[in-house]
Amino acid sequence: MIENTTKIKEAKKILKQYFGYDDFREGQRELIAAVLSGRDVLGIMPTGAGKSMCFQIPALMMDGITLVISPLISLMKDQVGALNQAGVHAAYLNSSLSTGQYLKALQFAREGRYKIIYAAPERLETGGFLDFALSGSVRISFLAIDEAHCVSQWGQDFRPSYLKILDFLGKLSYRPVVGAYTATATEDVRDDIMDILALRDPYVLSTGFDRSNLYFAVKKPMDKYKELLRYLRAKEKETPGISGIIYCLTRKSVEEVCYKLRSEGFSVTRYHAGLSDEERRENQDDFIYDRRQIMTATNAFGMGIDKPDVRFVIHYNMPKNMESYYQEAGRAGRDGEPSECVLYYEPMDVRTNRFFIENNKENEELDDITREIVKERDLWRLQQMTFYCFTAECLRNYILKYFGQAGAGYCGNCLNCLTQFEEVDITGEARSIVQCIKGNRMNYGITILLDILRGANNQRIRTRHLDQNPEYGKLAHVAAPRLRQIIQEMQYRGYLELSGDEYPVVKMNRQAGKLLENGGQLVMKLAKEKSGKESGDFEARAGKKGKRNKTGAAAALSEKDARLFEELRKLRKEIAAREKVPPYIVFSDKTLALMSSSRPQYEDEMLRLSGVGEYKLEKYGEQFLEVIVKWRG
Repeated sequence: MIENTTKIKEAKKILKQYFGYDDFREGQRELIAAVLSGRDVLGIMPTGAGKSMCFQIPALMMDGITLVISPLISLMKDQVGALNQAGVHAAYLNSSLSTGQYLKALQFAREGRYKIIYAAPERLETGGFLDFALSGSVRISFLAIDEAHCVSQWGQDFRPSYLKILDFLGKLSYRPVVGAYTATATEDVRDDIMDILALRDPYVLSTGFDRSNLYFAVKKPMDKYKELLRYLRAKEKETPGISGIIYCLTRKSVEEVCYKLRSEGFSVTRYHAGLSDEERRENQDDFIYDRRQIMTATNAFGMGIDKPDVRFVIHYNMPKNMESYYQEAGRAGRDGEPSECVLYYEPMDVRTNRFFIENNKENEELDDITREIVKERDLWRLQQMTFYCFTAECLRNYILKYFGQAGAGYCGNCLNCLTQFEEVDITGEARSIVQCIKGNRMNYGITILLDILRGANNQRIRTRHLDQNPEYGKLAHVAAPRLRQIIQEMQYRGYLELSGDEYPVVKMNRQAGKLLENGGQLVMKLAKEKSGKESGDFEARAGKKGKRNKTGAAAALSEKDARLFEELRKLRKEIAAREKVPPYIVFSDKTLALMSSSRPQYEDEMLRLSGVGEYKLEKYGEQFLEVIVKWRG
């Protein structure tokens, strides 16, 4: 692709003037150049990689209006707020506006006061909006579709309203440039986006899915809440006041975790679909505006939340697919600073997710054949998510492979890479498992298999005469968690299959039969047994392979600089409260850390810092310089 050098220079100037950055991040330059040349684009960039710049900067350079389709009110509110704080006139059109506010926004838009307008896809069908969009005085030069994976029924956040975007384009007497942007998309979803949105010869760019600043861990604690409490207390001691999200599968879990943590003295709030709109909005604002440090929530919370300083994301339960997990985990460390993503696994999570898949009311509008295909696809995704929780390979590598990207195989920044493993011959156990399945008159679930193999003496075993199985009690010496792990490994390698029934059973297949017939050795990597420390303790598992970085932008600051950083944060909080905006919109933690370490004395020195643009310098520079100069003195 040949780019216009003059336009790219202008784009780079806008990048610094409004957003405070000296240069483009990976992929931004190419996507911006393609849009400015009049070409449709599909941009796939991980959360925190700066997707919004890829449509906001062209919007400021193109004639006419840029219309951004966005799925959630909170996302629009965040991005429009950030643009206005940067000196860019933008607005959003959604159901949160009163009739008077909505009509006023449309009037200002007709008068050309806004270069960028955000709208929900449902808005495209309303008469008032169509009258505006189709009027002769309005020209939409660029249609940017954020969270574009929502257009695909194979995407984790499918929204039927996104299918109306093409109908809207068909009603225009001209065709604007169309850009689609997303953070997580498998190959099927990418193809869907291009087909359903009818992108014309799109410039497709994927910068990869890796988020190197994120530390990944999967833990299987005996007591999840106790492990969570230990983790949060350690974080609070390391970096007081840091922000984090705790995702739970059910509303009940959200309520329980929130109540317990609040009773322990943590600054915590909650978010789920069972709360009123007003309470959800209030609780979300408390988190974004730093009035509460921890958000406990279902997956109803978070899409498009731009809060850059979330230092940890805990999954209290396993999500139903890798797409959801990576999108939710990716809400940590959007500013590029070290952050942590920890998943707590327990077998019940699989059953709960399977129940949600089997009873998904959103699929009821589909025809029977399509509904069955979607269900099978969802069950396959659940299986891949479960394998992630049991793999001994690099967790980052597993994620990247799932999304079709080759990984290095060792990242040095996940629990598995920092754990000492040993290769264990599991051939004997594997054969016993297969013989056990073969010796039963019918297939059973994993729990009953474990009971048979470990010689349990319970009513279920006795009434079904399962103690007559030739393998009964043969693996009594193997701990149940490890035996379950071996069964999961055999599933992962294709020796066993799990049925898609409401109560799934384990089945052997032809490959399992060959294991008995042909012999051979089966080896898997297992974590070395630990002693003297709790199983959830990171240091017990890290061995001598190294330690992960501390979290947060201030982690690398000296003690003196860290004190200045806290003073600057106090000032930022005062300004944010006065202007009724989230603190990070004033300046990010990363920018405050740069101010603390470099301690600029003059405005031109401050302007050189990443995140300080001309508009913000003029608006806030003097106040921050005053604190810095006092500190230097």
